[in-house]
Amino acid sequence: MKLTRAEAVPKSKHGINLWVYQVNREEAGMVYVEVEEGHFQEFYDKESTFIYYIIEGEGTFYLNGESTPVKATDVIVAPPMTKIYYLGRMKMVLVTAPAWKPENEVHVRYIEKQ
Repeated sequence: MKLTRAEAVPKSKHGINLWVYQVNREEAGMVYVEVEEGHFQEFYDKESTFIYYIIEGEGTFYLNGESTPVKATDVIVAPPMTKIYYLGRMKMVLVTAPAWKPENEVHVRYIEKQ
């Protein structure tokens, strides 16, 4: 199976732009993410591990309140139940395993722009 960006479903939320690739697999999902300032929502997922690969840029991920600086070629792994938000200017690939389901995402709080 080949998927192109033109086939991906674009979405914008909480300061990020993303393109959801229709992998249609229970085992994993794939999203391309662009962020100019930050993802201004802290959240966690009840079942999926979120694996971010930073393609370009730099920023800071906050995982359960701990700050982790990142730059291009770094990988962030956030297991289920890990509170996540991030700030910075980055282009990333996000893989979720198992595939993300909206009913498993829990909103914690909105983050104010700094």
